[in-house]
Amino acid sequence: MDRPVTPRTLRLNASDNVIVAVDALEPGASVDGVAVTQRIPRGHKMAVVPMAAGEPIVKFGQIIGFASKPIAPGEWVHEHNVEMHDFARDYRFAEAARKEDILPVEQQATFQGFRRANGTVGTRNYIGILTSVNCSATVARYMAEEIRRSGILEQYPNVDGVIPLVHGGGCALDVKGEGYEVLKRTQWGYATNPNMAAVVMVGLGCEGFQIARWKEIYGIAESDTFRSFTIQEIGGTKKTVEAGAAAIREMLPVADRAKRETVPASELMLALQCGGSDGYSGITANPALGAAADLLVKHGGTAILSETPEIYGAEHLLTRRAATREVGEKLVELIKWWEDYTTRNKMEMNNNPSPGNKAGGLTTILEKSLGAAAKGGTTTLTDVYRYAEKVTAKGFVFMDTPGYDPVSATGQVAGGANVLAFTTGRGSAYGCKPTPSIKLATNSEMYRRMIDDMDINCGDVIEGVSIEDKGREIFEKVLKVASGERSKSEELGYGDAEFVPWQIGATM
Repeated sequence: MDRPVTPRTLRLNASDNVIVAVDALEPGASVDGVAVTQRIPRGHKMAVVPMAAGEPIVKFGQIIGFASKPIAPGEWVHEHNVEMHDFARDYRFAEAARKEDILPVEQQATFQGFRRANGTVGTRNYIGILTSVNCSATVARYMAEEIRRSGILEQYPNVDGVIPLVHGGGCALDVKGEGYEVLKRTQWGYATNPNMAAVVMVGLGCEGFQIARWKEIYGIAESDTFRSFTIQEIGGTKKTVEAGAAAIREMLPVADRAKRETVPASELMLALQCGGSDGYSGITANPALGAAADLLVKHGGTAILSETPEIYGAEHLLTRRAATREVGEKLVELIKWWEDYTTRNKMEMNNNPSPGNKAGGLTTILEKSLGAAAKGGTTTLTDVYRYAEKVTAKGFVFMDTPGYDPVSATGQVAGGANVLAFTTGRGSAYGCKPTPSIKLATNSEMYRRMIDDMDINCGDVIEGVSIEDKGREIFEKVLKVASGERSKSEELGYGDAEFVPWQIGATM
């Protein structure tokens, strides 16, 4: 007679007072020496010791919330018996900073990239159509459609495509305010991202975000890789579409001259993202991506962690790794800004976990943040950047962004990211032109269900694959995609609609 199979669980740290259900737990089962008293879904938490009301709940060896009422061993630990309030964090600035052991260039991994005239290296070769305002979005799309419909792209095999990157703002904003500055940096960042071979900028003409002013600020001149148009000046929709399409036709031969060549991995700038997180994210895919980020840093490259609301409660783990106290304090100042920002908008930081996150086993923003921060690996935090600010430092850096994935990734790409890795537990469908997006599944069930969208299964970490081996697999995939291998999201055509600049401030 077959013995009943004991459901699998994980205790992530010896000091934890909860365990994670790898398999669903049913009442009557015994796990970790504790009798299960309630059904506990996979990915969720079970108490293993009695907890009094107000007592900290500990996972990963860190506080993730507080018991809102007494919790007995064997009970399900989730929203119904967990609350969140602030608690003291010891930032211990720069105490774990170290000089990283970077491989010499001749020992670094390589990939096949497009070296640009300014020295940066692209992993893709696109022509982009940027818009100054939402009023010119349709014209930008018509330009791209005109080029696609003509079939001319088939004559230029080194060009990955023409992408309209439209947004919902650009007017009714304070042209001397923070919102304008963010949009200005974002547009400049996309125009100069190394994955762009050439850019057309199209506006209406009367908007707050004036193309002429933007060009003057950055010293941009019309050239064979940059052209700008306004609908009102050109004479309407049809004439502007014709002018834009003609400019793109002239740009195509120039863009097609770019050829891939062997370059060191130090030229990679990897954006680290997570979306649709679940109870496995902080156990499998996120630490595995962190291991890959560590490898990239060792090979001289740059890894960008972002999503400031999703490091809240875990920022003290990053400040200890800051290169200097000043770098760590920049991160804490971001946390304070977000606390004020959410208060002014009558929100709270714990609003962040989505219904899908909670269904997947995440209870509080503290728990989500501890898992999300694992994407950043273990190396020294070398610098902290504003949203869409150009990233110039090597190594592991942080960029201030919202937690909403399209807005966050837009800031990272504007900062110069030429490849992106995206972990997901629920199954996010996301692409990020001009930067290729590699999707990492946190659990095997979702990976099999969404095989057409997922590039790598990290669920096998639960079955015994080491974090180090999975990190190496991710690193090798990054090199292949950077060299031209198409990711699943690229094969599906994602990326045209996911350009979402952060809109800060009032719409006037």
